[in-house]
Amino acid sequence: MANPLDEVTGPVNEQGREVRVIEKQLPVEIGAGSTLFEIAVYVSGFAIAAVIQFLVKPQWENWGYLVLWVAAFLPAGIYALLKVQAKNYFMQLLQRIQASASTIGNYQEQRFEILKNVAGLVKQSIDLDKDVMTAVAAYRGGGSPEGSLNENAAALERGFGRLFPQIEAYPELKAHAQIAEAMRQNSYLQREITAARDLYNQVVLIWNTEIYNWPVKQIVAARQHFTTKIPFSVSTAVIEGSKSTFF
Repeated sequence: MANPLDEVTGPVNEQGREVRVIEKQLPVEIGAGSTLFEIAVYVSGFAIAAVIQFLVKPQWENWGYLVLWVAAFLPAGIYALLKVQAKNYFMQLLQRIQASASTIGNYQEQRFEILKNVAGLVKQSIDLDKDVMTAVAAYRGGGSPEGSLNENAAALERGFGRLFPQIEAYPELKAHAQIAEAMRQNSYLQREITAARDLYNQVVLIWNTEIYNWPVKQIVAARQHFTTKIPFSVSTAVIEGSKSTFF
C-alpha cells in the first residue's frame, strides 16, 4: 500500500494555511458501551462465584465458599478504587492548570505595570495615542484567572503595539534611562510568558487527552461533567504583526 500522505506527489496549498485555536469546550460523553462495561464489572465476580458454587459444585469446606464470595467483590472493589484514583488525578491536573495560569497572569501583571509606568512617562513628553490608555483600561488584572488570559494578553499587546512605535519616533525618549530599562524588562517578560504559555498548553494537552482515556478516566470525567480545556492562543494583532518586516 502506498503512503496515504505523500509529500512528493500529494496536493499542496501554495498559499499556506494559518492554524487558529478553536475556542470551544467539548463535554465528555459516554455511551451504552460504557454502561454495559460498568455492569459487567460489578456482576462478573458474583456471576463467576455463582457458577462455581452452583454448577461446578466443588466439595469445599464452608470457609472455602466464604473465600469464594469475598473474592466475588474484588472486581467491583478494584474498579471503585480505580475511579477514586482517576478523580484524584483529574483534581491534581486542575491544580496544575490553575498554577500555570496563575504564572502567566503574574507575568502579565508585571507587563501591565511596565505599560502603565512607561505610558505615564511618555505622556509627559508627547501627546500619547489614546488607544494606549484604552488598552491599559481594558486590562483586567487581579491575578488573571484562567478564563481571561487571552483577553489580558490581547489588551497588553495592543497597548505595547501602540506605545513602542511612538517611543521609536522620539530618540530622546529612547535614551531615557527608565524607559530603556522598562523596554529591557518587557523583552525579558515576553520570553518568560512564552515559556509559561508552553507549560500551560502542555498541561492542557494532558487534560484534554486523559479525559478521553477509556474506560475508567473517561467514565469518571463524564460523571463529573468535565469538559476540554482551551489552550492559550495569540490575538489577531500579534499574528498580523508577526508578518511585518522587522529588519
